[in-house]
Amino acid sequence: MKRRTLKRLRPGYQPAQDHHSVYVVLLSGAIRRSRKVRRLNPEADSEKPCFYVGMTGLTPEERFANHKKGDKASSFVKRFGIRLLPELYAHLNPMPFEAAVQMEKDLTEDLRRCGHTVVGGH
Repeated sequence: MKRRTLKRLRPGYQPAQDHHSVYVVLLSGAIRRSRKVRRLNPEADSEKPCFYVGMTGLTPEERFANHKKGDKASSFVKRFGIRLLPELYAHLNPMPFEAAVQMEKDLTEDLRRCGHTVVGGH
């Protein structure tokens, strides 16, 4: 006898595909003191805000809380993170994983092109 799985017992079951999100965190300007950050952003305008761009399968709020607690955290967000900036990403979410990976890179490049200091965005 074949074992029935939960997926087969529920007719029309579809796993959640569009549950990934990109997010942007406002960082303190003190991050510019880091040599690594200056090397990543050689043309950054020191008058413009600094950002961290990331992607997650959680909600952006949960992910930001994890960063601040130190759970799978970016050291930049843990030390310099101020708050989320949903006005820069909310209209993009949710999306499939592959789209989130690409959007993270695109958003990082766009912000750098505008002269912002940006970390993350692998």
